Amino acid sequence: MSKKKIITPGATIGVLGGGQLGRMMALAGRALGYRFATLDPTEDCPCAQVSDKHVATRYDDVEGAMELAQASDVITYEFENVDADVAAILEEKSYVPQGSSLLRVTQHRIREKSTLASFGIPVAPFRVIENEQDADHAIRELGVPAVMKTATGGYDGKGQYVIRQAEEAVSAYRELSKAGTEIIIEQFVPFTKEISVIAARSVSGEIRTFPVAENIHRENILHLSIVPARITENVTARAEELAKTIAEKLGVVGLIAVEMFVTANDKVLVNELAPRPHNSGHYTMDACVTSQFEQHIRAICDLPLGDPKLLTPVVMVNILGEHLEHVLDKIETLPRSAKLHLYGKKDSKPKRKMGHMNVLAESVEVALQQIEELQIWE
Repeated sequence: MSKKKIITPGATIGVLGGGQLGRMMALAGRALGYRFATLDPTEDCPCAQVSDKHVATRYDDVEGAMELAQASDVITYEFENVDADVAAILEEKSYVPQGSSLLRVTQHRIREKSTLASFGIPVAPFRVIENEQDADHAIRELGVPAVMKTATGGYDGKGQYVIRQAEEAVSAYRELSKAGTEIIIEQFVPFTKEISVIAARSVSGEIRTFPVAENIHRENILHLSIVPARITENVTARAEELAKTIAEKLGVVGLIAVEMFVTANDKVLVNELAPRPHNSGHYTMDACVTSQFEQHIRAICDLPLGDPKLLTPVVMVNILGEHLEHVLDKIETLPRSAKLHLYGKKDSKPKRKMGHMNVLAESVEVALQQIEELQIWE
């Protein structure tokens, strides 16, 4: 258990990254009385719009990072692709309770999978491949279908290739290796559902988990999060147990989102980790006693963690660039129990996350029907 270091309201929280997760973190923290500074290269980025200070520079700019440190009593990050070396320097010069070691693990798929496997956490069988011969050998061991991925840099389906025939392995390796990073190949999991659990762990070691979300993706981008998830009690208990174990074993401070697959025989396999607030946790903003963003602030500041209890069934639906105009056109006819969250991004582009909507209802079936009737996400 770590030494207590309570950061009380009125202090300034520095955020590495200025996207929507930082924005919602800052809005939750400001309600508690904290001030915010953000480092992000984009002028008028979402988090900067609600922060007291914005350091507009690259993520690998050590000088800019030190400026952020001087303005902050504690530093956190809002997405895991910040520069781990900068995070390590800040760890020495400032107070970064999340540390940099977790970043190094979760930024790198091979390190992440290997670390989870070493804890005895169930993951899909995988192989690390370094050349075309490795790719051919691995696909024959793992079988098809399989998924080849770059070790770094991929998100929302980028940096990966689904192999459906063994002879595709070599060409897939040639294509993905252009990224100049290591390559991993994983056996395809014939899942029946994708779920996630967000666990919070404070500096003092207190752990709380949010209710399991059932996630539906479109084109590898999260479309819906359905809570309560339509899974058995055994799967629910297993998913929560895995998230708690991972948070404890990794020494997480703040949040960790654990994405998992559920198979036909109710086996649960861990797919990916994200050491931060997560898209599949946005439902907590309106449907839980404590939101994931407030919980993250509480965890890094070592306040007692809030109650993550679900208050109402909810479905979160993402608003991408192609949906935004339709949402605004229908703003007068949105369900009265719908909570709209837009991120303040200037440029609306297809597949870009522009906001989300939480639809609260007496059941997830009613919420899903209300979303369908809007005819925005067809």
